[in-house]
Amino acid sequence: MNIPQAGNTVEVIPVSETSSELVTKFEQRTAKIGIVGLGYVGLPLMLRYCEVGYKVIGFDIDRAKVDALRAGHSYIEHISGASIKDATARGFDPTTDFSRAAEVDALILCVPTPLNKYREPDLSFVLNTTDSLLPYLRKGMLLSLESTTYPGTTEEELKPRIEKCGLKVGQDIFLVFSPEREDPGNQSFTTRSIPKVCGGCTPACLEAGIALYRQVIDKVVPVSSTRAAELTKLLENIHRSVNIGLVNEMKMVADKMGIDIHEVIRAAATKPFGFVPYYPGPGIGGHCIPIDPFYLTWKAREYGMHTRFIELAGEINSSMPDYVVSKISLALNQRNKSINGSSVLVLGIAYKKNVDDVRESPSVLLMERLRELGAKVAYSDPHVSAFPKMRAHSFELSSIALSRDALKTFDCVLLATDHDKFDYDLIRTEAPLLVDCRGKFAEPANNIVRA
Repeated sequence: MNIPQAGNTVEVIPVSETSSELVTKFEQRTAKIGIVGLGYVGLPLMLRYCEVGYKVIGFDIDRAKVDALRAGHSYIEHISGASIKDATARGFDPTTDFSRAAEVDALILCVPTPLNKYREPDLSFVLNTTDSLLPYLRKGMLLSLESTTYPGTTEEELKPRIEKCGLKVGQDIFLVFSPEREDPGNQSFTTRSIPKVCGGCTPACLEAGIALYRQVIDKVVPVSSTRAAELTKLLENIHRSVNIGLVNEMKMVADKMGIDIHEVIRAAATKPFGFVPYYPGPGIGGHCIPIDPFYLTWKAREYGMHTRFIELAGEINSSMPDYVVSKISLALNQRNKSINGSSVLVLGIAYKKNVDDVRESPSVLLMERLRELGAKVAYSDPHVSAFPKMRAHSFELSSIALSRDALKTFDCVLLATDHDKFDYDLIRTEAPLLVDCRGKFAEPANNIVRA
């Protein structure tokens, strides 16, 4: 099979009897789909497969998630309980029993790929999940990894494990990498409309991967290998990380000069070519941008490469919470107060506006730094009613409702995430000291400090 160039119409020529049978199952929608990891990536993908008529088994190690889904409840804000009930009626079956992987024709892995404490790739979720599935793999199945990782993971880690079971990749079983591109809360793009990159270990693998995804995605973008697909995902997020790092550095320069960086960005964005606006903040969050660049810098060292540009952007972005804390400290000091003993209300703990996702949120890092310095920390977030259980962070807090009386009780109010549901007029007029990390308050005022 000739590998088509990215973006071109896909004409796939069958290359093996086994893959042809699998492709036919996908095209006739008689294949059963298994999705492993029912979070921000796996759950929307499940809904899409159910929507077009596939039977889906959803696998997760979290019993609470599985129980919620069986009861028709959603634990992700932008996914409704009604959509879960509809998927269940169409044949969605959530379970913690991984032995049921033997029932499916395709397994799609949507599990976390975090960093360890040394900021090195932690593939334990991917590898442990793969190892738990190995006993149930069989001839004629497809395995797709969607978790962001470094180039070579699919070929170097997953393929050898599978072939040790006696299944030849590309002949008996088919292995692809197809990176997730979910953007929680984005109303303009859906699972269906976001183009899907796919790379296979062999031409037959790619053929099967394209057949799997083109049933539910409007445009599948084939690439020549799993390594190319893995690097594609990293490039997308490193591009964002570097540009956010640039604008965060520009923010600090502009602040020293007494210039509003948000005004400058708005003006620059009027140029109809050659400029894409990125916006500064208190750091970067979500599961991708704070993590993915380090996957490439780690892998690049294997080739004797030092990715200075990428690492510099990471250093700048990682320093933003400390920069914000220094602005809070200075603002309080000018009011004859210190952080130690002051009460600080953090507005928004999700990593970006209008979502309930707190993964790698800079707001949480800010809360920890303030607490370490002796501040009494509280938060308000209309999308996160109680501080969630997190692997590396712990607060026994619930969101407080914003009111005139509540705002006046705090020494400092920190706008960390600019949710649309906040009453900004109320915040502007009632906060004794307002530290703005998001450029929501353009008009200067005695109680407003930009950070």
